[in-house]
Order: sequence, then structure tokens, then C-alpha cells
Amino acid sequence: MQRISIAISLISILFCSTLTGALPEPEYGYDKDSGNGPEYWGDIKEAWADCKIGQTQSPIDLSSNCVQVIPELGSLVYWTYNPQYATVSNRGHDVAVEWGGGAGSIDIDGSPFFLIQAHWHWPSEHTIDGQRYDLELHMVHVSPQPDGTNKTAVVGILYNYGSPDPLLSKLEEYLMDIPQEDEEKSIGEIDPSEIMMGSTMFYRYIGSLTAPPCTEGIIWTIDKKIRTVSRIQVELLKNTVLEYYAIRTARPLQPLNERKIQLYVSKY
Repeated sequence: MQRISIAISLISILFCSTLTGALPEPEYGYDKDSGNGPEYWGDIKEAWADCKIGQTQSPIDLSSNCVQVIPELGSLVYWTYNPQYATVSNRGHDVAVEWGGGAGSIDIDGSPFFLIQAHWHWPSEHTIDGQRYDLELHMVHVSPQPDGTNKTAVVGILYNYGSPDPLLSKLEEYLMDIPQEDEEKSIGEIDPSEIMMGSTMFYRYIGSLTAPPCTEGIIWTIDKKIRTVSRIQVELLKNTVLEYYAIRTARPLQPLNERKIQLYVSKY
């Protein structure tokens, strides 16, 4: 019954969106034919120059011809996540789940990177051997440094259309309550470990943020396991954000520029 109600609400949103007038164009977008599309990000602001001149940009194609298979990948397979209270927010350009603290961490080269938020892109930004997927989740982690800055590590999860995603199933009813930019809603405890269950193979490379300011030095870890998400769940995400971002929020693939891609394959 709940899913029927959500479906009816989605139809209403789709209908109402056709009655909405034109909205102001955001600072950046994903339409290649627009003056603020990915090709022009680096020209919009000086602080976004890396989007244009950076040599280690993301996303990339994770090609089997370029990967180095290794038996271990730090301690990522032993991540420590905990159920923790979270909020879901409409950031205009995407939907994000944010943890206030205590949600756990991953370990990279002996340093803990603490999970702070997760958000989605449609379709996927990364591809595997040229194949693009229907959705990509980014789990953002930070590691505080002595100089007051943060190092950032992002875990990417890829999805194809199929059965509903358990995390989004928990969020469906809340997405209907945050139709405006900057609105947020408490969603109770969310266990990040449920997202990563069953993962045994991961790609690792050094890249950048996939949206302005395209900061480099980001440690990327992409789960090779492809999960499923329902079409209605993706439509709910699209119809929560600003109309300008509803069609696409995936940056085009970036040159590898001789970077190394490692593939961890578990023996267990």
C-alpha cells in the first residue's frame, strides 16, 4: 500500500513539474550544450580551475586493460561502520544523507577516514569497461590533518535497474517531505554497513571531486559489485532536486593520463 501511495505521489510531482515556470540557471550544470556545462566549469570561477587544467580528474573508465590486480587494498574490506542517526537533505543539485558523527570509518594506509555523507548521481559517473550504469552512490569520508585541512576518500557504488535498493526504500517516504532546496528531514538510524554488504572486489585510484571545484587528491574506491535500484526510486531522486538537474548529474569521463588503477580481489 505504501509503494502505491508513493507511486501516486510521484505521478503528481511529474504532472505539476510541467506547470512550473522556467527557473534561474544554477552556477554549474551537466548539459554539454549549456554555457555552464562541464566543458566550461573551469572558466566560471578561478577557484574551479582544476575542472579545466587538472591532470588527475574524475570520473574515469575502469578498464580491465589498465588495472593492476593486487591481493590487498589497505584495510578497506574491514571497514567499521555503525548505525547512527542521520538526516536526508535536498541540496538542489542532489539528495544527500548526512551523519552527524559516529557512523564509522574506513582505513587507508593506516589512517581513518570518517564517513560524513552519501549522495547520488544519475546515470553513473564511473564506467567499467565502457559500460555506464543507471545510478551511482558516493560515500564521502574525511580524515582531519594536523594543519586543519581534510583529506577526502570516496567510495562509489554502482546500480542497474532491478529490485528496489534497501537504503532508498527507507528514504522514499522522506523524499516527499523535502521538495524544496535546502530542506532536510531526520530519518532515524541508518547503518552504512548495509550498503557495503557482500563486497569483495574494489577498484582504487587517485582522482578528484566530480563537481566544482573538482579538487584533486581524492582517494577513490569503486565497488565492483553492481547493485540494483528500482526505476521509481531513481525517479523519486530526480523529482526531489531542482528541475535543472533532473535529467542528468553525471560528469563526462576524464582522461586517465597514465594513472594507475588497482583492483583488489579477495581470496575469500
